[in-house]
Parts: sequence; structure tokens; C-alpha cells
Amino acid sequence: MEAGKRTINDIFNGNRVLEIPFFQRSYVWGETQWERLIEDMETVSSTNKPYFLGSVILKQQQTPAGGNVGDKRTLIDGQQRLTTLNIMFKVLCLKTGMNASFDRVFRLMNNEIALWHNHNDISDFNRVLNLTTEEELTGDSSIISAYTYFKNNIEVEKLSLNNILTNIMFVGIDLGVDEDEQQIFDTINSLGVRLTTAELLKNYFFHRDDVQSYNDNWKNVFERDADTKMFWDRDITAGRSIRENVDLFFYSFLQIKVQDSSLNVKTEDKKLFTKVDGLFDSYKKFIQDYKIDKPALIQEIKEYAELYRANIDFDVVDRELSADYGIERINAIIFGLENTTLIPYVLFVLKKVANSNERNLIWEYLESYIMRRMVCHETTKNYNQLFSERLIANNVITRDALKAQIETQSDKVNYMPSDTDLQNGFNNSRLVNKQAAGILYLIESMVRDRTKQSTSLLGLGRYSLEHVMPKKWENNWTSLETEEAKLNRHKTLLTLGNLTIITTSLNTSIRDADWNTKKNGRGEKHGLRHYASSIETFSPYLEKPDWNEEVIQERATYLYTKAKEIWRNQNVKEKEEATAQV
Repeated sequence: MEAGKRTINDIFNGNRVLEIPFFQRSYVWGETQWERLIEDMETVSSTNKPYFLGSVILKQQQTPAGGNVGDKRTLIDGQQRLTTLNIMFKVLCLKTGMNASFDRVFRLMNNEIALWHNHNDISDFNRVLNLTTEEELTGDSSIISAYTYFKNNIEVEKLSLNNILTNIMFVGIDLGVDEDEQQIFDTINSLGVRLTTAELLKNYFFHRDDVQSYNDNWKNVFERDADTKMFWDRDITAGRSIRENVDLFFYSFLQIKVQDSSLNVKTEDKKLFTKVDGLFDSYKKFIQDYKIDKPALIQEIKEYAELYRANIDFDVVDRELSADYGIERINAIIFGLENTTLIPYVLFVLKKVANSNERNLIWEYLESYIMRRMVCHETTKNYNQLFSERLIANNVITRDALKAQIETQSDKVNYMPSDTDLQNGFNNSRLVNKQAAGILYLIESMVRDRTKQSTSLLGLGRYSLEHVMPKKWENNWTSLETEEAKLNRHKTLLTLGNLTIITTSLNTSIRDADWNTKKNGRGEKHGLRHYASSIETFSPYLEKPDWNEEVIQERATYLYTKAKEIWRNQNVKEKEEATAQV
């Protein structure tokens, strides 16, 4: 390894190819970085003083004797900066008629482009660098966007090509052919160049000789086109954190793999592998400690990823929800109600159960289980253990087997709430808004007569939650004489019987108004009759002359009756007791 100060001319010397590995991320710099670079280059041009632009790490490659290239190096770190500099200098030289100056620095002696881009950007990058005049370029890649930005924002009178070329400095690190680029790559990441788990795994799995395997098993799955990249790059709320969708997948896949009984994964390792932080390190440890065959694992990742892409749908919250038990409703529970801990088991079932009818039976029971527990405000803290370990380790791939696991007598934490528990939940549970809205929405989606409704059911994410009797009831609602009655009202108005979903949040002046005004609105400000008339789980109650504790209890009973039918309790013990009584 050699390290030291490097100029642009040291890095691009006319006889050296810089190859960006195919596994590295695409060009991702945006307007913030481009604007900063122009400002800095204007300063360098005016002051003629050295300007350090970070580190560049190059690894020597073997070059055949007698070839056209004297020196070929892999660009391990620095592709975003070097790519941007190439584009900015190209635009500057086009504007000043100095294309020859650009070619002397950034092309080889045989006129080839010196920076060989990866598969994602090569076409657009070469397109820009091969321009002979300024042109309008179309395309949605960051490469084209960078070219357009520099074309529109560079002021040539503020930039000196010679001053910039002379004063831009890098900390150059040159690795020999035999040095471990994987170790360097990992170290860079640990020091703050934040790469995703997928990017780190891609580098770990594939090398320059693995192009075909990469194309078949990775590129076509994770990077095939813009829609594919958008799917995997999507930010997903998972509990209190936000994670990329691709990370959710790799986390879920690992939870499935470590339950493979043939691998005999240690209990302490299983616990370690459930940690979200350090997911890439978990993969390395798992592969190395348990002698996992990489090609076989890559093939399995492909199979699971294709299932994930075809079935896991976070956009379900933006669409009308089906009344049929199935994966669509499970997706609504996962993403609309933030139950991402279900994903490992859901993915496991998708892989292991080919029969769609059997899968839907599992989804039906799973929905009943999750929603009953949500109504009862039961803890979710053990869901990781249940859905990432227990059900997978025991190969639970039928509804009956799922029922049996949940009904285990010794399981006091993960129990299935009874009908009595469910009724108590509707009467007494005080839930966070997202949970309450989700419960009401999922009931609405099942009881709604869609043939009679002139208004379609919107997606879960399109509704607001409204307290029918407002929290600030004292100002405009019937007064109560005793403190006990007031305390009871404060508790009651937080329960599900007093809540409804509506299409648009009410105006503040209407939200806290008396019942008649809240129903009908005032002037141009609409009330519940306008925003909740299409909600079948609430619209009949708009005809009530008054809204009080008695009506709230009536509606809670109605909701419980519907929920009991939708989320059927399949508890075997309860069924046996009922049969015995008959």
C-alpha cells in the first residue's frame, strides 16, 4: 500500500484506466453537492490555493503485456467525486471551446475515456463525455441531471481550468494486486461512507469474475430498471425507525435462514442476528461460522427476493382494500399498522406453501390473531420471537399448525384473545390513533356494501381519525354533575365506540362543537354528515338525536359484533368447551 498527495494529473495520467467495479452503487450526487462544488471551484480559481477533495483509493489490476492500457486500477473509493469532476470539466471545456484540454487530462493516449463506469451509468456517462458541442440531453439518470445542472449554472468567467487542475488535491491510497480490497471496502464503510446492507453484500458476494452470476442473481432482481430500484430503495417505517425496503428483505431472509435446523445455529447467535444494526456483519458471521455455500445462498436470496417483490406491497395503504382474506390485507396490517415483524413468517409461508387456498387460510387466522390482540391492546414485544423464530423453526405452514402454536397452554404472552377479551377491548381499550384507525378501517372494508355505495372506499392512509365526542367536551356538550361521571366520560371518549374514520379532518371550530353542529357543520365548514356519510360503520349513528355514553356503548357493541364475525376466534379449547355445554 502506498499513500500520499495526488493531483488530478497524478490520477489521470494518460496511460491509466480507472475502472469503477460493477458492484458499486450508481452515481447518486445531486444538486446540493453540485452547487457546493461549483462554489468551491470558483474559490480555487480566484485564490489559486490548494483544495483537498478527500481520498481516492485505487487497486492495481493485472494488465496483459502488449495491451493498449499501461496501467489499470479499480476505483474502490472516490467514484462520486471523480465522476462529477469529469462532467463538470467536460461542460466547462465545451463552453470555452477547450475540448482538447479536456481530452489531454481525462482520456487515454488512444482517445478512450479513462474513467470506465459501472453497468448502471456507462451509457449516459460516455454519452456526456463524447459530446463535441453543448447539447440538450434527455434522460432521468443522475449523470444526465449533473450535466444539465452544470450546463445551466457554470459561469465560465469565474472558473480557471488551469488553477483548478493545479490545485485540486486528493489523499491517494494505492493498493497492490494482492491486497485485500474487501477489508478496505468494509473499513471505508465503518468510517462513515455509509453504504447500504445490499451494497455491502453485493461487494461481499461478487467479484470481477462473477459478472454472469451477478447479472442473473442480483442485477435482474435488485437493479433491473428504475421501478425495481425504486421498490427496493423505498423507506419503510419499522417501529420507531425508518429502514430501506431492501434492508427489511435481507433482515427477514436472515431470520428464516438461521432457523434451518440442519445448520444448528447457536441460540446466542440467533439472538445476535435479530439485531437490526450490524446486519451486514451478521451475514458475514453467519456465512463464515456456519460454512454457508455462497452460490447456493445467492440463488436462495434470488428466489426469496422475487417472492418478496411479487407479494409484499407497501402501496396497499393508498388503494381500496379487498374484503377477501389474503396477502393484500396482511400487507395493510404490515405497512398501514407498522407490523413489519410479521414479514419473516409471511415470506416463509410464501416460499413453503404453494397452494393459494391454504395460504389464504393462514392469512385469515393471522389477521384475526393480530387484530384481536390490537383491539385488546396486547403487547407486541414478543412478536419478533414469535414470527422470526418460533413459527419458522417449527415449520408452521398450515392454519391448523398455526392455531396449535398460538394455543400452546404454556404461552401466556402470545395468546389469542377470546370473544370476551375482544368485547372488553372494544369497551375499554384506549389505543393510539394509527391502531384505532386501522381497526375501524379493516372492519369497514369487510362490512361495506360496495354495490350500494356511491363513494368507493379509499386507502387506509387516506382517512383521518375523529373523536365523535371531542376531548374538549366541557365547552359545548352536556355538563356532568359528579367528578366520577366526568372521569368516566374522559375514559369512554377514548374508546373505539367513540371513534370513526372520516375522509378529511374537521375544522377546529367544528371538531369541538356540540353534537348537532358537529354532525351538520356550520356555514361553509362541513361536519360529520359530509365526511362520514359513506362510512357504514358510523353513518347510521348520524341519525341519533344525541351522542352520549349510552350511544358510545351501543356502537362499541355493534363494532364488537362485526369484529367477532370478521376475526373469528379459532381457539380449539373454547370450541371444545362450547360443544361440551351443548
